[in-house]
Parts: sequence; C-alpha cells; structure tokens
Amino acid sequence: MPLAETTLPKVDYDQLLNEQWQHFAASINYLKESEQALVKKAFEVAKEAHAPQKRSTGEPYITHPLSVAQILANIHLDADTLCAAILHDVIEDTPTPKKVIVAEFSEDIANLVDGVSKLSQMEFSSKAEAQAENYRKMLLAMTHDIRVIIVKLADRLHNMRTLLTLSPEKKRRVSKETLEIYAPIANRLGMHNIRVELEELAFQAMYPLRYKIIHDAVFKARGHHQEALHGIKRAIQQRLEHFGISANSVHSRQKHLFSIYQKMRHRGVSFGEIMDIYGLRIIVNSIDECYRALGVVHNVFKPVPGKFKDYIAIPKANGYQSLHTILFGPQGVPIEIQIRTKEMDYFAENGVAAHWLYKTDGARVSQAQLKINSWLKNLIEMQQASGNSQEFIESVKIDLFPDEVYVFTPKGKILELPGGATPIDFAYAVHTDIGNHCESVRINRRPAALSSRLANGQTVEIVTDKDATPKAEWLNFVVTGRARSAIKHFLKENQYDVSIALGKQLLLNALLSLGEVNPNLNDYRQQKLLKQYPYEKIEELLSAIGLGTQSPLEVAQTMLGQIPLASVQETPLAIKGTEGMVVKFAHCCYPLPGDAIRGALVPNEGLWVHRDVCFKLQQTVGHVMPLYWHAPTENEFKSCLLVDVENKKGVLASLTSAVAEAKLSIQDIRVIQDDGVFSTVQILVWVTNTTMLENLAHRLQHLPAVLKVTRLLN
Repeated sequence: MPLAETTLPKVDYDQLLNEQWQHFAASINYLKESEQALVKKAFEVAKEAHAPQKRSTGEPYITHPLSVAQILANIHLDADTLCAAILHDVIEDTPTPKKVIVAEFSEDIANLVDGVSKLSQMEFSSKAEAQAENYRKMLLAMTHDIRVIIVKLADRLHNMRTLLTLSPEKKRRVSKETLEIYAPIANRLGMHNIRVELEELAFQAMYPLRYKIIHDAVFKARGHHQEALHGIKRAIQQRLEHFGISANSVHSRQKHLFSIYQKMRHRGVSFGEIMDIYGLRIIVNSIDECYRALGVVHNVFKPVPGKFKDYIAIPKANGYQSLHTILFGPQGVPIEIQIRTKEMDYFAENGVAAHWLYKTDGARVSQAQLKINSWLKNLIEMQQASGNSQEFIESVKIDLFPDEVYVFTPKGKILELPGGATPIDFAYAVHTDIGNHCESVRINRRPAALSSRLANGQTVEIVTDKDATPKAEWLNFVVTGRARSAIKHFLKENQYDVSIALGKQLLLNALLSLGEVNPNLNDYRQQKLLKQYPYEKIEELLSAIGLGTQSPLEVAQTMLGQIPLASVQETPLAIKGTEGMVVKFAHCCYPLPGDAIRGALVPNEGLWVHRDVCFKLQQTVGHVMPLYWHAPTENEFKSCLLVDVENKKGVLASLTSAVAEAKLSIQDIRVIQDDGVFSTVQILVWVTNTTMLENLAHRLQHLPAVLKVTRLLN
C-alpha cells in the first residue's frame, strides 16, 4: 500500500511580516511621531527595494533588516540609526544608489548605510585582502560616526541567531570572525548584552561538544549554588535595610558559558576552580551608597583576599564602572558581588549605545565617551601608520583584548594599558614622539629594562634622547596596536633617511681610510660622483651605499680618482646601536657593547654587526669591515646564554627566578637538548652590555642544578 502524500503547511509570510512590523512599531513609541513616521518610510523603501529577494529560509529578505532594527529599538537608539538599520543592505544588495537615500532621507542616514556596506565594486588580489579592506572601511566609518558599528553589531547578532541554514564550514568561518572581531568590538564599546550573545552563539556553533559539556556542568551545579545565593541575598538585603541603604534590586547573575570556557583554557583550571560562576548584583542610588554597601557585604561575609576591584574610581577601557568583590559564602562557596548605580548598570549592559538614552547625564556619560573617543583616535593613528589593510586589522585585533593595567606618570596621571604592556607601550601611549625617541626607562625611580612588563600602581618615567630611534627588536615585546603601528611606520618611513645617513658615514670613513685628514662631500665631489654613477641625486647614491649595494671604498676611490687597491687598511666605524633598521645585530652571536665587533655590509640589507670571533663572518656575502662601539649606552640588546643543567624538578623556575633577581627581562627560554639526565637550556635576555651578561652568567653558575654556563656563538 503506497504511503500517503504529506505536504508541509504553507507559511503566510506576508502575515508574519505584518506581525513583525506591528511588534516593531509598538517598540519605538519612545520616539516622536515625526521620527516614527521617518522610520516607517525607511521600512517601505527597504521593503520595495528588497521585494524580489528571499532569505535562505524562504522569508522575505526585509525581515532581516527589520530584525536588526528591532535589536536597536530594544536599547532605544535614535530614529536615524533605526532608519540606517532598516536600509543597511539597500546600497550593497539592491540597485539603489547612495544618492537616492540622501534625497529620500538625509546625508547622515546615507553615510551610516554606506559605512556598513561592503566594497563590492572593488577588485582584490585575495579574499583575505578584500575582507581586511572591508573591515578597514567599516572601522574608519565608525571613527566618524560610532553608530555605524552599532548597526553592524546588530546585523551580525541577527545573522548569528539565524546560522542554522548555513553549511557547517560557513558556520565555523562566521563564528570565528564573530569571536575575533565583532564580539571584541562590542566589548570595547561596553555593549555587554550584545557581546555575550555573540560569544555564546559563536561558541555553540564552533565548539558544540565543549559548549554542551560546560552547559551541563553549570546546570548540574546550579541547584546547590542557587540555594546558597538565596541565603546570601536575604542576609545582604536585611543588612542593607538595617543601615538605611535602599537597594533598587539585589539579583543573581550567572557567568556566561564562553567566559567560563575562556577562563578554563587560559588559566589551565578545572570547572570547579572557577570562582565567579554565580554571583549577585546590587543596584543602589549613588556612588556613596556603592561604597557603603561594599562595607555592609564585607561585614556579613568575609571577602576573599586580593579579589576586590574598584572600577568606579578607575573605570575599564570601555567605560565600565562597578565595585567587584568575592565573598566566602556558606560552606565556603565563593560568590562574586557586583555593586553599582542604576546608571552604571545601564551603561554596563549597553555601553556606548546608552549615550542616546542618557544624553544629558553628567560625568559618567562623558567619562565613558572620552574613553571610547580616545580609542577611536588611536584607530585613526594606527590606520595612518599601517602599510595596508591587513596590517591595520592585525593591529586592531591586538588592541581589542585589553586586560587593563594602571600605571602612573611622574606627575601622577593615571594611564591605562593592556595587560603585559611594556615601557615602550607606555611611551607611545603618552605621545608618538616620546615613543620614537625613547632611550631608557625608570620604574618607581629605578632603572628598568624597556621590555619589562608593567604592573598596577607603578610610576613610569621615560628618558628620551633626540638621537634615539625605534628599533625593530621592540616589535618582539610591545603589545599595543598603537605602539606596533608607530614603530613599523617609523622604520618603514625612515629606512631611506637612515640608509642615507649610514651611507654618508661609510663614505666619509672610507675617505679617512684612503688618507684624507678632513674628509668632506662638497658640491664638486657630489657632481663628479653623479656623472660616474647612475643616480639622479646624491642621496640615492648614499642610500645605495648604506644598503650595501655600492661599496663605500670603491665610491671613495672614484671620488679621489684613485685606482682601486687590492686591500686597504680601513678606519673602524663607530656604532651607537640606535642607527635604525639598516644597522642590524646578528642573531648568530648577539654582539653587545663591550664586545670587539666587525660588520658585514650585505647588499640590499645594510650593515650586520657581529662579534669579531663569529664564524659566520667568514661565510658572509658582503664586505667585512672593522667597527667599534661609540660610547656606553642605555639601549638594550638581545643576548643568549646556554645553561647545562641536571634534570631536576623546578630547575626552569630557578633559572627564571635568577634572571628576575638580576632585574633582567627574558625574551625566550627553552630546552634545546635533553637526554633524560642532563639538559641544555637556552635563555634569551635583554641586557645593555657584556658586564650585565657576565653578572647574570655568574649568578646562574652558582645555582645547585647548573653545571655550565656559556654564551651562544653560532
């Protein structure tokens, strides 16, 4: 008997769309009637423009932009932003040009829509380049009007809510992009609710099994913790009332799953070791009551030492303000308490989007806005310093994950930097010129390494020198996008100037070697050289000498009209260590001030400085010449020690402790040989001279497990 035919019920999409519009229209009653009419007009224009298009689910395409606008209406965004949300795909996905939106609405709305649109008309050499350029366009549009990114975040959120129809590969790609770019931007703008939902949806799509395991663990632990939370909540409410503190609400909160996963992964801890899965949030009326409430909760339950954070006095990078403390609850269950005002709570949930609801509020809005504006200014500087879109996006990604550290300038100003920041990051945060001319640093009035990791509460003083310039090695340890972009920009822009300066120095030095007592490069000599060599300007010839493509001795002999000699006793050239990227320090022998040195002038690379005992000098392609250190310097140089040790528990910890006690910074430490009984550990450190390295070697030699300490040579 044949199976009966079954048909799916027909969906009336027109009715669904009408219901969606009615719900949306009811949610925008906070707008003036004229503004509501403008939003309705945007809906009609977008509906007509998208009329032929369908989503993969079969729904009319207009349901997507309307859903995006609904997300923004829920946090009371202004009429222009809602119009832009409804129209956000019109320029990109329909024949409607920008000028039509300008004519029908306004320049502001058209610019918002254009800022969200991709660069579909341009051709790129790769998908990565196209994606990076689209990010760059969006981020730069955001610096002109922050609402561009707010619309884009809502757009991404609705796309994440409707991932089911995509292929597994595309789900993973979109989710990865969400976790790397969009969720961090939402976090940077303080938009907690949107960030959390983006992270949860992306986490579930990318790692469904990990998501389920953590979800089940949280659900299993919930009963016991919820009972404890209710008891703590009652006790705190009673004590707050006793002291006359009128809390608007005391409610429980649960850490979201992606945040738990991140803590477990980054800290290497188990689920049971996460202390703030469950907590309470106390909303009071004023800042004064925040601190009074803190005293009350610490009086009711004992606080966990070292777990108090005051984000009211020192807000987070995104303007977030709250008091955080962790208490020992009943049976030792740790409970996190957050205390904030109603306004702080609204800003904590909605971030920069809250600006449109609390426009007339006082210092808290302006403080949050100032922090966001400062970040936007940094974005512009990074873009200007970046060579291309991909480099810019990499710098932005670095800047999107700030685990804050707070340090002081010598005048007492607080500066906020990402966790792991160094004095170089600090210098560039103060001003680009300070970073570009940074020579040394004092932390808490004591000299310190430029690669040191800064800690909360330190006072940092940068010592500058007009002759000091950024070094390529700084890129190995700086963490802020601003510092990284500025260093790369300086090195790139100044390579030509530096190569000219080095070329001139090499040429004058060659003239000294050929017997000139007071060598010079006068106009007559310049013109003579330009007739002999294929360069239009003398600077081009000098740059070629500095980059190693022209021999300084040969050019000097041409200038003097001498026949090239088989060998010349060359005058040693002085090296400061601050010459820039055309003077490089070889990693085969790591030369330091105090070492006898020689240089290899390698074509198209510049001058490589080696220790004079380095075997690599005999194999070099370039011209080898004598060098010497100009004078004592505070600049840091990398050097490497090889430490032979017995395989004992804790030996690596003892080595790193010895380096820390010597007040030096480790660039890298690794075991390079291990036979089960003995090991060779390679330690790469930053020092200023050979004396400092010898002192470290002496300190390491006296450790019980250390057999021998030698300096790396080839």
